[in-house]
Amino acid sequence: MDNLESLIKAAGNAAATGRWGDAECAWEQVLSRDPGNVQALFSLGVHAYQRGDLAASLQMLDTARNHAPQDPMIHITLSRVHRDAGNVDAEWQAINAALISDPYFLPGLLGKAEFMERQGNVPLAATMFRDVLKVAPPEPQWPSALQRRLQHARDIVRRNSEDLFDFLRQKVAAQRGTMDATLQGRWDEAASILAGKTRPYHSECNRLQIPRLPAITYYDDALFPWMQAVEARTDAIKEELQAMLASRGEEFVPYIQYKPGDPVNQWDKLNHSRNWSGFHLYSHGAPVHEHLAQCPHTAEVLAMVDTARIAGLCPNAMFSALAPGAHIPPHTGETNARLVAHLPLVVPEGCNFRVGYDWKPWREGKCWVFDDTLEHEARNDSQQLRVILMFDVWNPLLSHAEREAVVALEEAMRDWHGQGSNV
Repeated sequence: MDNLESLIKAAGNAAATGRWGDAECAWEQVLSRDPGNVQALFSLGVHAYQRGDLAASLQMLDTARNHAPQDPMIHITLSRVHRDAGNVDAEWQAINAALISDPYFLPGLLGKAEFMERQGNVPLAATMFRDVLKVAPPEPQWPSALQRRLQHARDIVRRNSEDLFDFLRQKVAAQRGTMDATLQGRWDEAASILAGKTRPYHSECNRLQIPRLPAITYYDDALFPWMQAVEARTDAIKEELQAMLASRGEEFVPYIQYKPGDPVNQWDKLNHSRNWSGFHLYSHGAPVHEHLAQCPHTAEVLAMVDTARIAGLCPNAMFSALAPGAHIPPHTGETNARLVAHLPLVVPEGCNFRVGYDWKPWREGKCWVFDDTLEHEARNDSQQLRVILMFDVWNPLLSHAEREAVVALEEAMRDWHGQGSNV
């Protein structure tokens, strides 16, 4: 037994260092002492396959399978030999045998999808490749032996999703043409989700989640009676912004300011960076009186809107400046009880904003209101500064009684956490 174990170890070491002849010789010695040794039978079958002797490979692998019928690796290796030998039916049977042994066996799932692709059934193959990618570990952890095949799977899934999305959009084009323009984006997104191109976007609140509110990206302007009056004051607000940039530019502070030791996650590139900076007029519910006094027109406008007031959280209002080339990564906000409004003031070409599925370019003087608890991001792909006025408003779908409930819940949370503040 000791001699057999030494031979097995020697065979493994030889194979690991690329000495294939020595490895094969050692496995043959193992097999002469133990004719049913599955490891030796399998390894000799692989060696025969590598040198192109398909008949010998099948003989060894079939014998190994008979001794270990539940080993999925033997079945999937047999499928590869049958494939090269042109035995399509035997290849398919071996793939399925591997998956009967282990339905989540990654090489088996890959083999099944690749089989379907070679048969010309690309849509079904793409569906199978999508399942492969669900089972596979994250890309940085892909096994080196499977990296090329997994990259191919990802490419097939991506191309199929794009093609299917275009096909689905064409199929509903007639219906989309009869809809209000504001509803058409919903059906573009439905097609995108059905095609697997994008995922559904749901409200994700870092603090208070109000259930049963719809996940609306950009809200209808008609829900905000103050909007036109705000837009009409764009020029006056922009003049105050430009004066602040010229005289108090140092007071545009980094928007992201995590302390040492805090997990920064997606904010590492913007932490304490002036690539995204703000001149605050309200911060976490508290007015910045000095800044408001310097911007009287802007202060008047902010007094006109339906400001969300939740102690310790909002209102927030600021001139938000995004440097040339800067990117605010995907993130979500604190509560869907409040929404966020943007009034664009300085917007060069190449500045865009995404909420959920919907990308939009800012347009100077055109306000919008969005739900920031849906994943959103911003890009300034221009060579100039982009600045907007950003402020909080109540979600118009909440009644006054519900707004009071929001405030009560937040106050209760502060009281609860404050109970141990003197310990």
